[in-house]
Parts: sequence; structure tokens; C-alpha cells
Amino acid sequence: MSVFSALSVSRKPAAAFVVVGLFWGCFAAHVPVIKGQMGANDATFGTLLLGSATGLVSAMWLAPRVDRMMGDRSMQAGIVALSLAWLLPGHITVPLLFAAAMALVGLASGLLDVIMNARVSELEARHDRPLMNANHAMFSVAYAVAALMVGFTREAGLPPTVVFAGFSAFCLLLVPFIRMDVTIVAAEGGYAGRYPIWPIMLCGTVVLIAFMSEATVEAWSALHVERTLGGGAAEGALGPAMLGLTMAVGRFSGQIVSERFAELTVVIVAALIAALGAVIAALAPVPIVAYLGFGILGLGVSVIGPIGLALVGNLVAPHLRTEAISRTAVIGFSGFFFAPMLMGLVSEAYGLRIAFGGVAGLLICAVPLALIVARQPRQIAAPGQ
Repeated sequence: MSVFSALSVSRKPAAAFVVVGLFWGCFAAHVPVIKGQMGANDATFGTLLLGSATGLVSAMWLAPRVDRMMGDRSMQAGIVALSLAWLLPGHITVPLLFAAAMALVGLASGLLDVIMNARVSELEARHDRPLMNANHAMFSVAYAVAALMVGFTREAGLPPTVVFAGFSAFCLLLVPFIRMDVTIVAAEGGYAGRYPIWPIMLCGTVVLIAFMSEATVEAWSALHVERTLGGGAAEGALGPAMLGLTMAVGRFSGQIVSERFAELTVVIVAALIAALGAVIAALAPVPIVAYLGFGILGLGVSVIGPIGLALVGNLVAPHLRTEAISRTAVIGFSGFFFAPMLMGLVSEAYGLRIAFGGVAGLLICAVPLALIVARQPRQIAAPGQ
């Protein structure tokens, strides 16, 4: 299945991925500004970002309920909530209020993340084709575009609040076009299977490693370029932009690769490539070498998370798919919030070079996990499920 065909089949959830990517790309490129206006050091700022995890944990329990309650309007509600939540963090200078605002962002982002991934998994089951990589590639494209745009707005002196408001207005315009029918799958008669805790935990940990690695570059690459390597604002914004662009390339390529090679083989090779990129970024003497490292990391890590989410959809019974993806997604997406805190603590103690070296070690841990996942039995969906 071609990339364009995959995006055509899943165009509505793909638009939701674009929305999430725009906001997080905007935030990543604004990190030096937002951190500076609060006067926070690395450890404090990383800890404040942990506020997002509070909202994310709530999303794990709320997403399946919201999805059942809102039905075909679930993604629309998620986009509205996320667009409004991002209006808060950009102008807050009080640390505790910033943490509270990020908790709202985490809740809204977690809800939309779970729902849009569940919609993609439903489409994968319905069409019997992989679609995750193409959709996650749209997140990466939007992320990179937003980060590049913020590089220009920062050079022009626009405050974060104005830029976030512009993105919010654009995303709200997409809402009328995102309504999507929901596939409801009932348990098969006589189903007596156990709750799929191991597939959720294993796939969730694989996704967690991928998203923690991605989050460290998103949140700290601009600071690494500007502070460690002496780059300017536009050069700093190019760090997360490079990650987003290469992740988009990796995920579009992954859409093709995942149709030709075993998914878990792709995960193992990708983890090793991403670890190499993290080492290059850690050792970089100048910004251009750091961009190379971010790019290689992006190419490798890009396919790990989407494949992990797709795998859990195949490993569980069809009627448990949305709930299993919800739990797996929240385990994985927590990496976006715990990673910046851990990165901040390591950076404060040892510097950003050591912190990025730690990312390489984390990525290598995905290899044995992938081998364990390969031993898990898969559930086969009935036709039409």
C-alpha cells in the first residue's frame, strides 16, 4: 500500500496527528523562551514539565470513557480541548501555575492521542493493512513545520502566546472535517481470555523507550545547540525541526518497510540506528554535527513507537483493542513527560552531553524487549473487525 493511499484511507485521524504535531513542535522551539521567562534552571524546568504526566495519567482512565460517550465526535472534542489548553503555558511566569497549565495540556493531548491511535488501529483491522507509520509521519511533518515557523517568529520577536493562539485558531478550523464513525466490536460468544496485561506492558515499554528518546530531543535539542554549542535562536529551533523532518522521512519509509519486513526486525535495527544518532549528538563539537545526530536519531526512532502501538492492536482480542491501545499509548506517551524531567536532572548534574549519551543506552534496551514481544501469540480479528 502506498503512503498516499494509506493517508487517504486514514485522512481523518491523520489530520488529528497534524494538530498534535503542530502544538508540540511549537512548544519545543519555544522551550528556551518559556524556560527563560520563568528563570528556572534545568532541573526545575524538567520537574515542572512533569506536570504534564499528571494529566496524561488521567487520560489513561478517561480516554475510553470519553470515546464511548462522544462516539464519532471524540476526535473533534480532543482537538478543541487541546487547542484551548495550549493557550495557557506560553505566557505563564509562575512555576507552579506553569506546571498546572501543562497538566491540562497533558490531559488534552493524552485524550486526543489515545483516540486518534485507536481510530487508526480500527482502520488497520478493517483494511488489513499497516497505517500507523503514515499517520505518525504526519505528526512529524507538522512538528517540523511548526518548529521552523517558530524559528522565524522568535527572530521577529513575537511572544509565545501570540504564536500559540495562531496555531489554535488554525486547528479549530479543522474541527468540522474530523468527524469519524466508530467501529464497535463486541466480545465473541464464549470469550474467556485473560486481560492482555503482558502485551500491553511489553508493547507499552517499547513505545515508552521510543517516545522518551524522541521527547529528550524535542525538549532539549534547542538548548543543546544554543547553550552547549553556542548557536543562535534560529539555529536552536533547527534542532527539533531536524528531528521532525527526519522522523517524517523515517515514518513514511517505515510505512513501506513494514509491509516488506518483519515488524520486530525493523524495531531492532531502528533502535540501533537511533542510538548511534544520540551518541553523535552528545559528542557534537558544532551545531551542524548535532543536526546530523538528531537526524540519524530521528530516522531510527521514528518507526519504533508506531509499530509498538500497531502490535498491541494485533496481540489482543478485537473487542479489547481500543482499551489496550489506550493503556499502551499512555505508557508510551508518558515518555514525553517523564523524559524532560529526567533529562533536566541529568543535565543539571552532568551536562547535556552526558544526558544525550544516556538516551543512546535507553534505545539499546528496546532490542531485548522486541525479542520478548516476538514470542507473544497474536489474536486474529474476524472479517470486518
